[in-house]
Amino acid sequence: MKTIHVISVSGGKDSTATLLIALDRVPRENIQAIFCDTGNEIPVTYKYLDDLERHLGIQITRLKADFSREIIAKRRFVAQDQRTRREYKTAPVFDENGNPVPKRNKNGNILYRTVRRGGVLTQEIVQKTRKIGGGHKVRWSNKAKRRAVNALHPTGNPFLDLCLWKGRFPSSMAQFCTEELKRNIAVAYQLQRIDQGFHVVSWQGIRRDESPNRRHAKKTERIGPGLWAFRPLVDWTAQQTVNFVRDQGCPLNPLYSQGQSRVGCVCINSNKSDLAQVSFRHPAEITRLSEWEHMVSQASKRGYSTFMCDADDREDPRAIFADLNIHAQVAWAKGENGTMDLFSDNDLNLPACASSYGLCE
Repeated sequence: MKTIHVISVSGGKDSTATLLIALDRVPRENIQAIFCDTGNEIPVTYKYLDDLERHLGIQITRLKADFSREIIAKRRFVAQDQRTRREYKTAPVFDENGNPVPKRNKNGNILYRTVRRGGVLTQEIVQKTRKIGGGHKVRWSNKAKRRAVNALHPTGNPFLDLCLWKGRFPSSMAQFCTEELKRNIAVAYQLQRIDQGFHVVSWQGIRRDESPNRRHAKKTERIGPGLWAFRPLVDWTAQQTVNFVRDQGCPLNPLYSQGQSRVGCVCINSNKSDLAQVSFRHPAEITRLSEWEHMVSQASKRGYSTFMCDADDREDPRAIFADLNIHAQVAWAKGENGTMDLFSDNDLNLPACASSYGLCE
């Protein structure tokens, strides 16, 4: 049975290095490079992918998620919502001595739950809680219904449509964008090749030093019937990856020379420097995100949603949006960090190259 090697290309240094290794080790006719387009990429990345195709003489297949059905179903649900139950904020209950009061079932028995402590499963008492305030209706209000029904229409942009469907932007605690826009699309493509009778090796540009979640990543792994993962860079550092790509005479994404520590979509986890660099070098992207904030806010039950900060305990959505919208985040990125002083609106003096990987040398 023929084996197909699927290389996921993002436009970043790690996936480019992975692609170069694959081209060196595997016959080109067995390689299928794919790019999962989030619809939230800086245009420089799209051009870089075109340049990479020409430089390497290969084709990179563009894949996109489609949430049209989900948005239509959400629109129908909101319009027909007649739920009557209420949701309440809760607080833990303590006795007169300050000890937690256990929760009991209708028979008076104390309830327990299984938790993992220090890698060991143990039984823990469930603490009793009490309702606070009058709660709020779960059902969409008529005003919110009219607003959301008018906004819930597919746009064809995967990232924006995903956020319209969810009624919010991703966050560090709910980073559903990676799963919905990249992983699921890549897996679906690979399973389709397996259904066509191929074995598939999924090449992934993952390094163990990227994050705690990847610290124990395996170099090779069987995912399922006919599907294996291969991660040739697990033991590499970021600088090793950059050096390898340059030594191969292959261009890197120009964003690395524009102060970006990572490339790909404009991320909700961008740091101050990344956000400041994007706002000055690619101001149209900030304008786009601002427009998306207003669109997603219309589709949100709360009436607001911001790109980088989506949680706040205040009641007034207008005040929350004014403080946390993308323009406010850009102002924060430019103004509160002393290293950003050179990005003054009155005296912009950006260096032609601002790489953290020695690309300016």
